[in-house]
Amino acid sequence: MRLVVDCFQSSKQYNTKDSKWIGDLFRIGLVKSSFIPCKDIRILREFTRYRYKLTSMRSSEKNRFQNAFTVCNVALDSVVSDMFGKSATAITDYLTSDEPFDAQHCVSLLQRSLRKKADAVVDSIEGYSITDEQKARIAIIRKHHYFINSLIAEMDSCIDGMVVKYESAITLLCTIPGIDRDSAVTIISEIGTDMSQFGSSRRLCCWAGLTPGNNESAGKKKSVRISRAGVYLKPALVQVAHAAVKDKASPYYARKYEQISKRRGKKRAIIAIARMILTAIYSMLSTGEVWNPVDLYKVDMPEHLKEKQLAKAVKQAIRLLESQGLNVS
Repeated sequence: MRLVVDCFQSSKQYNTKDSKWIGDLFRIGLVKSSFIPCKDIRILREFTRYRYKLTSMRSSEKNRFQNAFTVCNVALDSVVSDMFGKSATAITDYLTSDEPFDAQHCVSLLQRSLRKKADAVVDSIEGYSITDEQKARIAIIRKHHYFINSLIAEMDSCIDGMVVKYESAITLLCTIPGIDRDSAVTIISEIGTDMSQFGSSRRLCCWAGLTPGNNESAGKKKSVRISRAGVYLKPALVQVAHAAVKDKASPYYARKYEQISKRRGKKRAIIAIARMILTAIYSMLSTGEVWNPVDLYKVDMPEHLKEKQLAKAVKQAIRLLESQGLNVS
């Protein structure tokens, strides 16, 4: 593709001629084809992408269930963290039943730490009004939510049987902070395990949509925002990046995030962390080595080595100042 870029450095607009020239280059094999993984990876990718859709549907049903109670003047979601938890499920079942409301019975349904918030729970329910039609709708939403959960469990069992041959790669990727088994399976289903198809980590990051854009026209540089590529891979990597910067056991990416966010903002910083992780994935799948960045010692350095490094830096600074004719006392 470098040959194509070098041919179009003129400031004039020749879109028709440029497209014809690119077509000629493609016919003689100077433009590489798109990335197409092997059949096993393609099938695995279909399963992981469908699971992603099911997860999104489950989140939508949760929000719909919560909204169904909100319009009935039930603000239980302001007290509990999960409307499908044990205590919340017991209360919602009680509210949608035909029994008259009893505050004491409602408090008896609370479990563990939620018992301390008994007064807040009763206040969030007091004055509610649910019609029979609304109760029927709530029952349908809940039934659909449970059905989606069963589908996700079935998908997980199918995916576990398909990734047996990739267990070594999954275990390797799980050494990266922020990556769990589900994230590793998603990443492998999108890019495979053969990194020779991309050629370099830069091309892989560009294919995933994690590189700044190069939008220039008539000598004017326009937006440099990232592209829309990597519709499924990019969200997974961003989710991994958020988990990595919050990992207290390994603060490597947290330090990187703090340094970049001060200069470029939090959104650009999280995209930069996602690109760092994808670059590490490319290197690890190419070499088979576990996660071990070259500058990790600067973060996880023991205290006595930090003091030694500081003393060495001070000594070098004094030597530099004395070479410039300055006296350091």
